[in-house]
Order: sequence, then structure tokens, then C-alpha cells
Amino acid sequence: MSRRARNHWGWGWADEALPHEQVRAAAGGLAQHLGFGAAEPERPVALEAIELPEQRLPPPPGALAEICTSDRDERVRHAYGRAYRDVVRGFRGQIDHAPDVVARPRSEAEVEQLLAWAADVDAAVIPFGGGTSVVGGVEARVGGAFAGVVTLSLAALDRVLEVDAVSGAARIQAGALGPALEEQLAPHALTLRHFPQSFQLSTLGGWIATRAGGHFATGETHVDDLVESVRAITPVGAWESRRLPGSGAGPSPDRLLLGSEGTLGVITEAWVRVRPKPTERASRAVRFASFAAGAAALRAVVQGGLAPSNCRLVDAREAALTFAGDGSAALLVLGFEAAGAGAVVEERMRAALALCAEAGGSWDEHAEGARGGATGAWREAFLRAPYLRDTFVAMGVLSETFETAITWERFDGFVEGVKAAARAAVREACGAEGIITCRVTHAYPDGAAPYFTLLAPARRGDEVAQWDAIKRAAADAVLAGGGTITHHHAVGRDHRPWYDAQRPEPFAAALRGAKAAVDPGGMLNPGVLLDARAG
Repeated sequence: MSRRARNHWGWGWADEALPHEQVRAAAGGLAQHLGFGAAEPERPVALEAIELPEQRLPPPPGALAEICTSDRDERVRHAYGRAYRDVVRGFRGQIDHAPDVVARPRSEAEVEQLLAWAADVDAAVIPFGGGTSVVGGVEARVGGAFAGVVTLSLAALDRVLEVDAVSGAARIQAGALGPALEEQLAPHALTLRHFPQSFQLSTLGGWIATRAGGHFATGETHVDDLVESVRAITPVGAWESRRLPGSGAGPSPDRLLLGSEGTLGVITEAWVRVRPKPTERASRAVRFASFAAGAAALRAVVQGGLAPSNCRLVDAREAALTFAGDGSAALLVLGFEAAGAGAVVEERMRAALALCAEAGGSWDEHAEGARGGATGAWREAFLRAPYLRDTFVAMGVLSETFETAITWERFDGFVEGVKAAARAAVREACGAEGIITCRVTHAYPDGAAPYFTLLAPARRGDEVAQWDAIKRAAADAVLAGGGTITHHHAVGRDHRPWYDAQRPEPFAAALRGAKAAVDPGGMLNPGVLLDARAG
């Protein structure tokens, strides 16, 4: 089971983790830039120093033993996702719940065998893709009703199995990481064109299970829009939707697996829509005197049918934090792209800029490259953010993001209301103002997805309690304002109370019925979307 190892507590690969001297150098500058945080960072608890309880399950029988391990390091690396509270606990060597066994099946047959064995030994099973969940979706926190926990990693199911160039689709295994998936499509001059922030470390199956949002800020914003059919293995058999461009034959089987978060089956592969790689691009960074003015321009652009590939609206404070601006203006990062249609790209950019001008926007006349100017600065900050959070943990800075969606007529008041609630919670929990920013990650004709970032001084050793208090206040404000508890981060265990409040009870009952039908023992990711069985 030798393979490149993930950082056991933070983002990325273990061999890419910054040495302490570089973390210290970064902390000094960040503390000065933020106005809080310690310039002298803590060191994480070393992997070899972490203690775990003995594993509780009997050895897997026969050939299953070849794909299973109870190695301490592997159990640690599969104990958490990468939410702030996960990173803090991992940093301190606090593993509250660890799987007893980590399994890496190499085929669907082995998935079936693993599920059968887990049922025999009364173990919960947690499907595990890239482990990048920021909502407690892969934590081995399953209650006391099970004899143990098996984390089922899809890492060995990582191939593009078939390409249908005529229809523009590909059959891909669920464990394929974003970069590997794109590398395998490249010889066909095709791309899935789905780039979530976690792209480097997340998988196709994870994207489908969590209804992940990708690069496109309009139109095909979620992986849902790219899925043709899905196949999953359940404790009672295989579940596969028919491969079709569309169908009106009742509720769709693949739509139910989308967003199921490992509770209704282990997703093993999917047919997804692919396309030629874009060859023409244009981008601009447009400045606005206020976030509200930028939002008005953004609404005009998407309601005008211009379909930009990128239209991130960043408030002035976030623009300054990411060195994309000086803090005097909100910034709309606007981009268009197409495959072999440069004239169309430029035409749409001109039309979008005209609408921005009507809303009071201004910009530099020269086009910006993806890696240059304000656009490039914001892009680089976006890609660095998960790694930067690790440094924040070391220097005692609480760092959290939460996202939602709301219709346009409520947008301005909603954003201000959520920021006010989060700001009050930070003052109460941290005794300081902190920093709360907002950007729009995705936009639709009828609304948008605000994405909030929160930074505040943390009390070392008490970060999780502070996070819990702030998270509750922010989530309460989101639901009270009419938003959704998540636009693309999924539900997991962390969002369950608000998801329960958001969904209609008849639907919850129907979901429980579906769960009982395909997972009668309640063994698949218990506690996510639905309650775990009673202990």
C-alpha cells in the first residue's frame, strides 16, 4: 500500500509541507498584515507521536487482507477531512475518532466483498475520496452502535476507462484525482473542465457525492451539470443509472446519488460530459466603489446572457488581504473563454464591460493575463488559501469560510446581515473584531452564491470551541435570511442541524426510506444526511 502520503494534519502532500523556518518567516509578515496572530508559530505534533486506541475489528479474511491495513499512520491520515476544526485537532495530535481499518479496493468486486465483510463484523463504512471535506463528511464519528469503522478509500480506482468522442463523454472511475483525470483526457484533446479549489487533491467520486462546485461561475457551475450517469455499489447490489443525454422517466437515479455523501452507496464510476479545451481567453479586473455596485453589475452581466466563465466579485477588504487591490474598491474578476472562438470572447467581454461601466465600474484598458495584475494576484491567493490556513493554525489565527446562495432581491441585505451576525459572534468568542470578508463565487440569473471568509485571533487550545460558537451564529443567520446552509461544500456532519431545518420533513422521510432500502444496516457513512442508528 505504498504511495505518496498526504500531510497527516494539514493540506497537501507530506513531502510538500513547509519546514518550520519557512512557516516562521511567513507568520511574521502575516501577523503584521492582519494585525493579530503570533509571529512565533507553534509546531504540529509529529505523526509518530500521535497515539491511537487499538483497532477493534477482527483481521479481514483471505484476499481482503491484501487491500486492508490498520497501520497507525494510515488510520491517522484517514481520521479527518480538512475543515478548520479538523486541521486544528490534527495539528495538536488530537484524533477523536479514527477508523479501525483502511481499505483500498482495486475493483468493484472487492468493494462488494468489503461491504459484505463489514456487515458481518458490524462495522460502519465511510467512503473516502480525496479526504478534502470541510464539513466533517469523512470523519469516523459514527456513534456507539458499531463494533468498528472501515474507511473505504477509492484511491486505486483512478482510471479513465472509456472515451466517447462522438458524444463528448468519458467513463471515469471515482477515485481519479483532478490532475490525473485531466492528464488521461489530454491525449484525446478533451477536458472535464471542472476545477474546484480542491482540484489537486479531490476525486471525481467525491465531487459527485458532494455536488461540488467548479471553475465555471455561471452556467455549468456544479458537477451535476456534467454527469451523464453514475454507478455505485450498495450493500444490496449495484445501482447504475442509464446513460442518456436527458430523460423524463420519473425521478432520476443518478440525481439521488448526486449529493448522497456516501450514504446510499459507494460511487465507483460515472459517465461525464467532456469537451475540447478552451483556446481563447480574456480577463479583466473591474473596480467598483462598493460591493453592492459590483453586485448590480454582476447581475446585469448574468441576466444579459453573457455567460462569463469567471465572475468572482470580491469585497474591498478581501481584495486588500489578497494583494489584488488597495482596499479602496470592490473587485469583479471577470473572464470569458471558448474553444477556437476568439471573436466571441472579445465581443462578450466588451458587452460585459459596458454593463459594468453603467454600474460605475472602471478598469485598466489592457487585458490581464490569468497570472498577471489584480486578476493574477487574486487567483494565486485563491489557490494558496488552503495552505495558508495551515500557517494560520500554527500562529493562532482562527480561519473559517462558509458559503451559501440567495436570490437577487434579498442579496444586499442578506450579505450585510450575515456579516453582522458573524462579526458579533467573533467579538463574543474571540474578544476582538477580527476580519470578515465576502465574495461571490457563482452567479445565476436569479441569484448568487456569497462566500464568506473569517479571520480572528484564536485562544490556543480553545480553537474548536471558538469555531463552534461562531459557526452556529453564522449558520443561524444564513438560514434566518433565507439562504441555503451550503452551496457547494456539502452537508457532512458539521451542517446537519441546519440541513435538517432546511429540508421538508416529507422529503426527509423519503430519504430515510431510500436509505433503509439500499443500506438496511445503516452502515454507510452513518450520521451524514441522516441520523446514525441508535447505540
